[in-house]
Formats: sequence, structure tokens, C-alpha cells
Amino acid sequence: MAYTKPTNYKERPIVIIGAGTLGMRIALMMATRDGEVRIYDPSSEQRSKANDFIQQQLPNLLARFPGRSKGHIVLFDDTCKAVENAWIIFEAIPEKLELKKKIFSDLDKFAPIDAILASNSSSFPSSQLIEQVSERGRTRVVNAHFYMPPIQNAVEIMSCGFTDQEVINTLMDTLPTYGGLVPFEVQKESIGFIFNRVWAAIKRECLEVVAEGISTPEDIDRIFMVNTGISMGPFREMDQIGLDVILEIEEYYATLNPSLPTGPRELLHKYIEKGKLGVKSGCGFYSYKT
Repeated sequence: MAYTKPTNYKERPIVIIGAGTLGMRIALMMATRDGEVRIYDPSSEQRSKANDFIQQQLPNLLARFPGRSKGHIVLFDDTCKAVENAWIIFEAIPEKLELKKKIFSDLDKFAPIDAILASNSSSFPSSQLIEQVSERGRTRVVNAHFYMPPIQNAVEIMSCGFTDQEVINTLMDTLPTYGGLVPFEVQKESIGFIFNRVWAAIKRECLEVVAEGISTPEDIDRIFMVNTGISMGPFREMDQIGLDVILEIEEYYATLNPSLPTGPRELLHKYIEKGKLGVKSGCGFYSYKT
């Protein structure tokens, strides 16, 4: 059966599975239009943290879009209840392949039959997540890879190899109506999508330069800012994402290409072992403690 966007999608909830750094930010963007936005996470602390973040950030974000009404945030600790009547579900759990396979298997069983199942994975193409998804369910599985909204509003849309083109068209047409998101269609499967293929090379070489003792995170950020005009250098960017997340991605890339230098991963391990995860821990390559 071909996918058709539900005519009542505006009346149905949007669900985010995972209330971490990106999950809460996706929920924030989805809350820029009137409607119900549900957040599932097994951690009550993380659910509360996500809700606090959204309530704090949403007024300023809505001020950029006159006439909009804020969405209603509802928190869930039960996946099945969270996805009831949803028209789209964004998976934003940790970058662990087996965990993602399991969640997509569950979503295939419990989500409404017309709900889009979108992975925010930054390193796994959705083709790797559908092993336990039914043949029919695969036609609605897609990557919807967000960066760091509302600061970086690009979203990369990529097929799992079976995705109905109308699912992709729906996301391309609909996402810009939520907080100014800007979707890009990835024309064929790509490890790292579009931007991250370029970013991975830059990030890895920056880490290698520090690992070799050639320069410091601060000076590398400064020279990037001077030469490119960007407002944030690679190391502050990595702090925003989380050094543990960066390491998970680097380790995954290393499994695909064992010839990659080990210095970047060894450097990240040193910071993580000291509890320096970036902004979320108050310290990474920079200190964020007040």
C-alpha cells in the first residue's frame, strides 16, 4: 500500500523517542505549531530536563514566528502509550545499533499503521535499523537527521532503501512549517549523509592535530573563526554535541575503515575518562561551569 499523508495529521500527536540533547531539541521544534508533542524516555530525570529546556526556549523561538501557537508537551514513560495515534515518530535514542533495531521493531508493531517512523541517527543509515521491521513497515522508515536546532536547522532526509517516496515528499513539504527547519534530500544512501561526511573529516583532523601536540583546541577554533567567519569552532561544536557521542560515532567509522588514525579516539577517551563530556557535564574542551 502506498503511503498517503493523513488528512488529520495536524490533529494527531508527534512523538519523540528519547529525551537527550537532540531529542529535546527536536521536540522544541515540533512544539512551534499548535498540537500535542509527546516525549518518551525511561528516565524521569531526563524527561523533566527536556521539559524544562523546552519551556525555557519555546517563547523566544515562537517570537520569531508571529501568529504561531505553542504546542502542548506531554511526557511518557511507556512507549506503547506514547505512540498511540501518532502521525510521525522521531527516534532519538543513543547511537547503539542493537537498541535502534529493537526500537524500530517495537514501533513497527505498536505505532499506527500510517505513522512515519523516522530515525535521527547521525551515523547509522536507516537500512541498518529495519532487520526486524515488517516488509510493509519498511516503506515508512526513513532517516530524518537533525543537527542542533534551533541553532542549526538543517535536516537530512534519507531513504532506508524501501521508503515510499511520498514519505520523503511529506517530510520535505512539512518540516519547514516547524520552526524554520530546512530539509535536504539525500539522493542515495550515504554513511554520514551530506554534511557529516565533510564534518567528519574536519573533526577528525582537528582532533589529530591536538593529539599530535601541534596545537590546542582554543587556537584551532580561533583560526577557523578568523579564516572562515564562522561563529563557533570545531571544538566548541564537539562540546555542544557531547564528546561521548563524538566518540561513539568515531568508533563506528573506525569499524568501517580500520585505517583511520587512532589519535582522535584516544584523545576523546582521555577527556571522557575525566568526566569531561562537553556542555552537558559542564566541562569538555572548554569549561562551562559557573
